[in-house]
Amino acid sequence: MNLLEALLLGIIQGITEFLPISSDGHLVLAEAFFGLQFETLKGFDVVLHAGTLLSMVIYFRADLIKLFTQNRRLLGYIVLATMPAVIAGLTLEDWIDKTFRDPTMVLFMLLIMAAWYLLAEEVARRKNLKNSPFTLLNTFVIGLAQATALIQGISRSGSTIATGLMFGLKREEVARFSFLLGMPAIAGAVVFKGWHITQGVEVLPQTSAVVVGFFASLIAGYLAVAFLMKFLKTHTLRAFAVYLIIISGLVFYAMNDLPPMLETPAP
Repeated sequence: MNLLEALLLGIIQGITEFLPISSDGHLVLAEAFFGLQFETLKGFDVVLHAGTLLSMVIYFRADLIKLFTQNRRLLGYIVLATMPAVIAGLTLEDWIDKTFRDPTMVLFMLLIMAAWYLLAEEVARRKNLKNSPFTLLNTFVIGLAQATALIQGISRSGSTIATGLMFGLKREEVARFSFLLGMPAIAGAVVFKGWHITQGVEVLPQTSAVVVGFFASLIAGYLAVAFLMKFLKTHTLRAFAVYLIIISGLVFYAMNDLPPMLETPAP
């Protein structure tokens, strides 16, 4: 991996971690496009996720302080909603990684996400619910939605925001909850995979690529989350659904007409 590839992958991770278009899915497609070995990049993916995690902590630092000092009830909901992802990650991660870490499967999941967004927006429109409160039920179901994001191509932020909309939660508030909910899940994955790196189970590229990728992910992530929080005040998820349909079609066309670009590298 050269520094340009590390920079581009960091930017892709930073942007797509927060925009509801699937960071893991885009990383798989980008790594395939560059002809990089998937298995050797698992450690580097952890570095990129650590960068976006830090950008979340910086952006939501005031919310985190309130969470532990003033809003203990919401903190309890976050703990509850984190459980499905923890259980799924500990029991199904290896199977999911082997089954879904493939460009063709990623494209299929991106289309599922697009349909999910359109359905959620339609349900929210028909119910005409606004400012519904967070409850044990809706936060747990949102947690189940987050667990599905272990599958490459399923957006963590998109799945949780769309699910919240179906319960009538305010768009901006469910987005904020989604990102706060994502922090422990991402932190847990970073620690777990980081331990694998220290044990030699997974490897990192050269130090310069790690540094470039980390800071590219951090900066791009901060800008992306700031953009999305403003965007959702006045816009819906439909724009992202359209994007996912278009990018899936373009990549599918490239895979069939330009196979050398997106063939999965041989192990």
